[in-house]
Amino acid sequence: MADNSIKRAQVESTAVAPEWAKLEREIITQLNEVAPEFVARYTRSDGSIIWRDEWPSMDGSDDPYEAFMYLALFYTIGGSEEVYELARKMWDAITVQWTEYGQIYREFDGYYDWMHHGEGYLFHYFFGLTKPESLIDRQRAARFSGMYTGKDLEAKNYDRSKKMMLSPLTGSHGPRQVVTHEDWQTHRTVLDDYLAPYEDIVKTDFSSMRCHWSDPEVYDDLINKMNERMNSGDVPLNLNSTSLLTHAYMYSGDAELKVTMLEYLEAWMARKDANGGIMPDNIGTTGVIGEFNDGKWWGGYYGWRWPHGFMTIMEPITNAAMNAVLLTGDYKYLDLPRSQFDLIWSLRKEVDGLIKVPHRHFDAGWADYRLPSVRHMIYIWTTSMAQEDLDRILALPRDNNWDAIYIPGVSGGEKGTGRDTKHYIANTLPWFQFVQGHLPNYPVEILQANLELIKIQLRKMRSNTGNPRNWDSYDPATADEVVGLDLRVPGYNIHAWQEFNPVYFEGLGQMVFGGPMHISHGGLQHGKVRFFDGKLKRPGLPLDVAVIVDGMDATTLSMQVANIGSAAQELFIQAGTFGEHRFESVEITGADGAIEKIDIASKWFALDLVGGAVASLKFKISRYVGDPTYETPWSARSDWDPIIKGRNL
Repeated sequence: MADNSIKRAQVESTAVAPEWAKLEREIITQLNEVAPEFVARYTRSDGSIIWRDEWPSMDGSDDPYEAFMYLALFYTIGGSEEVYELARKMWDAITVQWTEYGQIYREFDGYYDWMHHGEGYLFHYFFGLTKPESLIDRQRAARFSGMYTGKDLEAKNYDRSKKMMLSPLTGSHGPRQVVTHEDWQTHRTVLDDYLAPYEDIVKTDFSSMRCHWSDPEVYDDLINKMNERMNSGDVPLNLNSTSLLTHAYMYSGDAELKVTMLEYLEAWMARKDANGGIMPDNIGTTGVIGEFNDGKWWGGYYGWRWPHGFMTIMEPITNAAMNAVLLTGDYKYLDLPRSQFDLIWSLRKEVDGLIKVPHRHFDAGWADYRLPSVRHMIYIWTTSMAQEDLDRILALPRDNNWDAIYIPGVSGGEKGTGRDTKHYIANTLPWFQFVQGHLPNYPVEILQANLELIKIQLRKMRSNTGNPRNWDSYDPATADEVVGLDLRVPGYNIHAWQEFNPVYFEGLGQMVFGGPMHISHGGLQHGKVRFFDGKLKRPGLPLDVAVIVDGMDATTLSMQVANIGSAAQELFIQAGTFGEHRFESVEITGADGAIEKIDIASKWFALDLVGGAVASLKFKISRYVGDPTYETPWSARSDWDPIIKGRNL
């Protein structure tokens, strides 16, 4: 679509720059400055990460991808071209380095689970929001998705006839139904602190909630029993692969990807119905529930029992349902995560004066009662905007402060709060309170918290503890900075880059996308809007421009816009992160109180902002009426070069 065919308006009324706008621009300026320092601190000149010369086991590549992925997402908000180039450099360097270690093959993990694939390939998804014409990114998306549609003959993870994955461990080598002692080697010391996968592991008291993987006899028994009971067939965690297929679809528009993704999700919906409304967590290779697990619907890999329980049931089904609504506009898919939330809520009971719900199912029944988490329902509500989902949220007890702003690793605590501190995402609850009208000063407070987190992370990164050359001699008793993990433990050591990363911007992301940050284990960055720089014809806020999305319901969306600089800027606004919505009209209220109403009927709208312009916008919006795509106002699929078709060998 040409610029001149997009409806636009000019904002000429000015006002003193709002505090939130100055804070947003300060965050963008700081992150543009510190991102190169972060990369330089932990990499060699070629981009390879300063680390060890060997790394065994199937685990590992997701962690460096996670540590550097926000370089790509930050660019889509307004990061510099240098930040984008650093993102590209780091993706390529990590891919080469972990190929040499042995985890990656054909640029994709050889085999691992979709908890870790989901984390690592967020980096891959974020590139779709940067420069979608990139041939390399589109080529990868097509190739990677083929590993999960049955098209890739070397990696036939998905059986199209049975509508199922063939193992919880999948990747570019295909399904991994038998693991070796080497596959889990680096995580043994970490897993010593975890619950046993089964009640009958040798030398293990299951009630202790600990299983000593470091004991050779226990480890032998674990590997044997997991191979017998857990590693063949399908698990709900594999639904995180729907993000990979949805991502590839938004590049290509290939209808077959949509069909495959929906048929796989619907197969799991049918399995839930066949199991009396409870999502089974292990399906045998013939499609039978509990086929290799004595007929039990619980006890699968990343299922109801091990290692995290309910969270790893809810996350993949929430991701898949949101992806399905994005692709179809049909809200029926949200009934799957709703059903499991309702199931757990129906099993609530009072424990020590608090309402708690089960998070695991053991052979003895429901167990591990904790405070209910509202986080997944907030994601579902942001998709549906339905009263029934709002009612589910409001019915939950508030045994913790939903209004409190949390700086990960500094203030508050994670247990029992329903907060997700992975990727330094911790403030979904107060964001929800803000858009419900309860925390009018939230934008200023969360942006100030972002700046405080950046300062803390910079101090850690610049410390002796943050020096990667010192990690082999690290002693937490004498370290000059306390970090959230023990760097001496191999399974924790590989998370260190995330612990020292200063490129975090949760509050800025919430304000600009009009939604919570992505679900950290494989969720796309859904949002109500996306912004572009009209002068530079690139994604992100124009220079000196700031925006907060401050209200939403099923048919309207409101935001505030400010240009705190003296030069005029062009702000292009897209309805939905992926152009899935449509603006019907807008009411613009200037700083002088003047109101202008404009009909739009498009997924794009443009504002010409004079220096010092401040305005409020309220859109009428139709949701999920457009085909989601990575196209931009200046970059259409029809303009992109076709992807390469390789030799048939």
